[in-house]
Amino acid sequence: MQLTGIHHLTAITANAAGNNRFYTDTLGLRRVKKTVNQDDTSAYHLFFADGAGTPGTDITFFDWPAPRERRGTRSISRTGLRVAEDSLDWWAARLSGRGVSTGTVTTLDGRASLDLEDPEGQRLRLVAAPDPAGQPWDQSPVPAQHQIQGLGPITISVPDLAPTEAVLTQVMNMTRVRDYASPDGQGTVHVFQMGDGGAAAELHVAVQPGLPVASQGAGGVHHVAFRVPDPDALTEWTARVRGFRVPNSGEVERYYFRSLYFREPGGNLFELATDGPGFDVDEPRDSMGQGLSLPPFLEGRRAAIEAGLKPLD
Repeated sequence: MQLTGIHHLTAITANAAGNNRFYTDTLGLRRVKKTVNQDDTSAYHLFFADGAGTPGTDITFFDWPAPRERRGTRSISRTGLRVAEDSLDWWAARLSGRGVSTGTVTTLDGRASLDLEDPEGQRLRLVAAPDPAGQPWDQSPVPAQHQIQGLGPITISVPDLAPTEAVLTQVMNMTRVRDYASPDGQGTVHVFQMGDGGAAAELHVAVQPGLPVASQGAGGVHHVAFRVPDPDALTEWTARVRGFRVPNSGEVERYYFRSLYFREPGGNLFELATDGPGFDVDEPRDSMGQGLSLPPFLEGRRAAIEAGLKPLD
């Protein structure tokens, strides 16, 4: 049994309209789904991805009126976004011209990288690790050759490696492949890969016992999801997680995919999610993400849900 990579990452915004502008206009991602948090329908759940909404390309946001995240350990601390090998200088110029906070292009863990933050302090990293499977968005303000091609690697912070490593290697079948010094000078980062690895299938674990415990909020991450191919595989993973006596959600039907949730010992929320059926299950691919989509079990409440949401565009 192998996970096949990063599926999506879900973060928190307190400004849905500004968040929508930044990820579609500045970063050039496609909004592939405009829906609501299925457990809190007062909040948008926005999905930004490549042109086709390919699994492994979407960064998503819950719209909650939360204060800013207090940074620290026991958190998902940096989200990698993969681009072409020769795109980082182009991105550095674009982001600088738009007043976006960035670092400098540098080599990290053997890959050219550029750190940046969105307007709420969400920590992102553009990584030169192209993926030929990425599908450009023909309406993006970013030229096709420079568009973001997907997620990965994802970095989490924990105070102690051993219990997290046990879950990653024994329960989730990841392999520890290398280490490197954390670029912030706080501890060592240990690289775990799924399957054959590569940036799209790596989880980087920064061991940082000297940091305070993070407090989740706007500009922070809620959870990271890992790919499983189909519902049958998810059922096998559910049995495996339960067999190791890891507390978990049981399988949850999200309509666009099916999920299982649990926390690793460092406190970070993990999700296993199926690749399908995908974001075009309820609307045409060429227009998905434009209108408000609701799963069938929420459709009867559409009028009340729409009345409680603020305009995005």
